[in-house]
Amino acid sequence: MKWLLRIVFLFIAVLGLVIGALLLMPSDKLASILAEQVKAETGRDLNLSGDVRLSFWPVLGMETGPVAFGNAPWAGSDPMLSAQSLAVGVDAAALMGGDLRIKRIIAENPTLRLELSDGRGNWEFTSATPTEGTTSAAATPAQGQQGAVTLDRLQLTNARLVYVENGSTRYDFDNVDLAASWPDPSAPMTLEAQMKVPGGAVDVDLTIPDLPTYASGVATPLTVTLTAPGGEVRFDGRVNLAGEMDGNFHVRTQNTERMLAAFGQAGVGVPLGLGTAADISGYMTYTQDGRISVRDMVAQLDENRVTGEADILISDPPQITARLDAGDLDLSKYNTAPAGRSGETSTGPVKDTGWSTDPIDASALALANGKIRLKASSIAVPGLTLGPSDLTLNLDRSRAVLQMNPASLFSGQLTGQVVANNRSGLSVGGDLKAEGIDIEQALTALAGVDRLSGTGTGSFKFLGVGQTEDQIMRSLSGDGRMDVGAGVISGFDLDRLMGRSSETGGTTVFNSLSASFTLDQGVLRNDDLLMSLKNFRADGEGRVGIGARDIDYLFTPTALRANAGQGLSVPVRIVGPWSNPSIQPDLSKVLEAAAEGKVKELEDDAKQKVLEKVGDELGVTVTDTESIEDAVKNKLQEEAAKGLLKLLGAD
Repeated sequence: MKWLLRIVFLFIAVLGLVIGALLLMPSDKLASILAEQVKAETGRDLNLSGDVRLSFWPVLGMETGPVAFGNAPWAGSDPMLSAQSLAVGVDAAALMGGDLRIKRIIAENPTLRLELSDGRGNWEFTSATPTEGTTSAAATPAQGQQGAVTLDRLQLTNARLVYVENGSTRYDFDNVDLAASWPDPSAPMTLEAQMKVPGGAVDVDLTIPDLPTYASGVATPLTVTLTAPGGEVRFDGRVNLAGEMDGNFHVRTQNTERMLAAFGQAGVGVPLGLGTAADISGYMTYTQDGRISVRDMVAQLDENRVTGEADILISDPPQITARLDAGDLDLSKYNTAPAGRSGETSTGPVKDTGWSTDPIDASALALANGKIRLKASSIAVPGLTLGPSDLTLNLDRSRAVLQMNPASLFSGQLTGQVVANNRSGLSVGGDLKAEGIDIEQALTALAGVDRLSGTGTGSFKFLGVGQTEDQIMRSLSGDGRMDVGAGVISGFDLDRLMGRSSETGGTTVFNSLSASFTLDQGVLRNDDLLMSLKNFRADGEGRVGIGARDIDYLFTPTALRANAGQGLSVPVRIVGPWSNPSIQPDLSKVLEAAAEGKVKELEDDAKQKVLEKVGDELGVTVTDTESIEDAVKNKLQEEAAKGLLKLLGAD
């Protein structure tokens, strides 16, 4: 019995000496030993600075100062993990039983860099090459050990998380606090993270029910909830080790602009009707090459409901292809009044102050590339309401083309396209054809002119350049044509001006109207207007200042039948600003016409007297200048004949 006690005592003494030696060993020497062991097991360098402290029971642990753990040889030069301090502890009793129960991993101010390239992850480790004289069997017992691995507590404070895929940084988050737990192999792995962002913090709750299956590369269930200032995102589906996922998603925002600002998109304005508050759900698929597919999407954007599907390629900028359907889309409540003009809305040009001189921010044209098709029963925007419409928006490097296939507008249909280009300064243009357009609605909405009504067709090409509304309107160039059926011009009565009785109450009713025009430097010119009325026709020519918002136009009515002296052709000049033009008879034209008539009358009277005098002298009747010439010629021949007879002695 004594020998057994001596053996136990000797074992304890030796163990105590070993532990004591480790505890009394200088920290730099202990750090060197630990680094060598990590290098042998993982093939990576471990650099430790400051004091290294060990614990042995019940937790086999280590606490260090600054630490850096090397990256994979094929990855970047930055370490995979670096921290200001690191504490690691494992359950000593479980370790003796063959299980690895990690009690804690705590890091202060760490940077964790995860890299994936060609299917390899830098979190996958291989042992270092055995040194000479070391058998492979001696180098691999740890790898052959089979046992449970669990994690009670992982805590990263003020961390930076970087994810690099195939050499491109996909995510880089600062100021992250992260805690994770996986207490049992059959228990779910849970992760909680918080990241400080403008306006507050983003909280992430993640659950993987089967971590061993996920770690093997098989797609497993995943639940993620992301709560940010202004809204929440939830995903419930599957994920694999490469980050590919598919499942149901749900985005709910109470303040979309605030949520966008939290994710680095501060200053992006969301118009009322396009999701200042939003509720979006659908089925999403994300693949390793950065492609997102959304199907069965239902989006409640403020009071508007949109359904459809979309495909998005995550790039710079994103590539979007979408097909959307909406019922009655109401965007009319969006107030576009710039700062300093509160109370104004874009219900058409402001009549008194002219076109806006505020800079136009067209930077949104660069946010994405792609093609978006929208079908809607109606689309209401400030000042306009489109009926059933099929619109396609093509976006390409800060250039947007809106194709109408067709669009119902002003009670008619509009086909063609409108272009906005912000690649090197802003320009807008279009090539449009209209059928069955309500002229009064169109002119009121587009130019604030409400004096002409009727239904018309036409075509219009235009181009404008500038950084403000005023600059664009003053630079407009192009051409077009308009044909209108029966209609009314309010504000003047052509019948009354022509001296006929009028029962139209200060309006002119016409049967048809046609005109072509050209645009140059914001000035519209027309010289072939033709208006057909019951008793007259009216021709027109002049200019309309689109940029200056003024008009100088002349109507010239012509009686189609004699009016028994009741009327006189009176040209009408329309001149002045759009908001209050002057419509008056052009008396100068009347006087010119009257003067020309009087001169002609005097000329005719003098001509008649000359003809009568010549006729008396010649003894013949003369009716015109040709008769005078013939009469003179005949008289000369007659007198010549008489003289010749006298010369010959004849009677």
